[in-house]
Amino acid sequence: MFTNITIGQYYPTDSPVHRLDPRLKLVSALALIILLFIVRNPWGFVFTAACVSAVIKISRVPPLFLLRGLRGIMFILIFTAALNIFFTPGATVLYQFHALTITLEGLALAGKMAVRLCLLIIGSSLLTLTTSPIELTDAIEYLMKPLKRVGVPAHEIAMMMTIALRFIPTLMEETQKIMKAQSARGADFDTGGIIKRARGLIPLLAPLFISSFRRADELAMAMEARCYRGDINRTRMNALKLTRLDYRSIPFVCLYAAGVFIINLF
Repeated sequence: MFTNITIGQYYPTDSPVHRLDPRLKLVSALALIILLFIVRNPWGFVFTAACVSAVIKISRVPPLFLLRGLRGIMFILIFTAALNIFFTPGATVLYQFHALTITLEGLALAGKMAVRLCLLIIGSSLLTLTTSPIELTDAIEYLMKPLKRVGVPAHEIAMMMTIALRFIPTLMEETQKIMKAQSARGADFDTGGIIKRARGLIPLLAPLFISSFRRADELAMAMEARCYRGDINRTRMNALKLTRLDYRSIPFVCLYAAGVFIINLF
């Protein structure tokens, strides 16, 4: 389960999406997230899915590797869909058992929420898979630069967000190793109900926290040994600069946004 998380990983390859400016990719990902919550009809989701599929094709990231990240949120998808199915009131009742009622409106809302969550995970994973941590840090810092005037530490916030994203797959890998070690000592994580499995995960917390703090301490020592001083007199080897490819990609992002609004209207 923990090896199926793709958010925070970087897939190195040479593709037009990898060569795009990280600021453009970050703004496009934020636009995708916002527009997904604006979509209200099935055609909007079909249009968004087609656009995301085209970007995946251009990025040269294996679709199966990208879709593998959906396994990690399968429980959230099922739980969210169940809540919408059984607790959404509607005029068309399909099935009723005591207090539980299944309506056509509830099924439609459950389907929309499931598709929306899947596209959110795929879009977020595609951002981190095609953008290195250093580029992502520079993009977040650049977009938050106006907040420096009011005293917001943009560089520190960008660095923390990038480190948090980068350590997601690392912590999942560490959790997998601890689970295998505990299983070799007789621990059981696969049998029993949900409550029993949840209790079985308690022995994982202590070694996982210790490992996390140890990695954080090692990272802090490594940054200090390299004379890292945050944003003080910091320069960049590769300055962010929009290229011809970026300018050609901007109209496609605008066309996607316009298409979502048109589909919602008509």
